[in-house]
Amino acid sequence: MLSTLKTALLAAEAADSKKSFDILVLDLRGLTSIADYFVICSAGSITQVGAIADSIDHALAQEGCRPSHIEGKPSSTWVLMDYGDVVVHIFDEHTRSYFSLERLWGDAPSIPLRLQAPVLKGLKP
Repeated sequence: MLSTLKTALLAAEAADSKKSFDILVLDLRGLTSIADYFVICSAGSITQVGAIADSIDHALAQEGCRPSHIEGKPSSTWVLMDYGDVVVHIFDEHTRSYFSLERLWGDAPSIPLRLQAPVLKGLKP
């Protein structure tokens, strides 16, 4: 079984493999009991939201991690995947801007990532 940090980083890598952008991993430890980490990422279309969710589900399933709950459908503008101590949020651009979770959780430090995809929109926590 992966550690919670490794689970979050693997989810970010899986999102990156499907050309997600503005990927953030927020460290929520000590701020809330909801989760240890949020993975927040953006997609350019609703179709891409579904592809990213499928990629994350597949990558984590290969490591024995299954979500306890998934909210939203592959055809949604926001999919939430709950892996217990890691919660993944996949947004289309407009929905992410509207809810602005990185601003809401602005006290949470961001974990540095080494990913392929460039930061296109320059969102900052």
